[in-house]
Amino acid sequence: MKKALYSLLIFASATLFAQKNPTVKFAISNDAVGTVAMFDAKKEYVQSVNVFKTKANLPQNLKKFDYLADNGLAEVKFKKDFGTLDYMSLANFNAQYGLPKDTPVFIEGYEFKNTDTNIFADMIADMKVATVEGKKALVITTVKK
Repeated sequence: MKKALYSLLIFASATLFAQKNPTVKFAISNDAVGTVAMFDAKKEYVQSVNVFKTKANLPQNLKKFDYLADNGLAEVKFKKDFGTLDYMSLANFNAQYGLPKDTPVFIEGYEFKNTDTNIFADMIADMKVATVEGKKALVITTVKK
């Protein structure tokens, strides 16, 4: 009985981590990933925002991020005198947590297979290593719970 309960608990937690969060909307700036909520908090530095509602409407420079466009995708441009926010590659985050650099990372249930992808540090609410689909992976949440 304990084994069955334990197996069910593991399956439920893996399923929970793998579910995409439908409330998170991603945004791209300077070829790095952030969230719309993160950029909304920095409105004074934003020059423009272009929102693409479907994957089919994405311009060529954003096609590589089409797996994030379930809820649309925004492209953010900062004012010229601002520069950019701090960002780092997912491979470097993996290394900090003792995982192989090429291990896929899960952000709000979205699997980032290309760990060369840069993400903005400001979007991270929590990071931990968890078992997802039977493998250890870095799981990042962007919304405080």
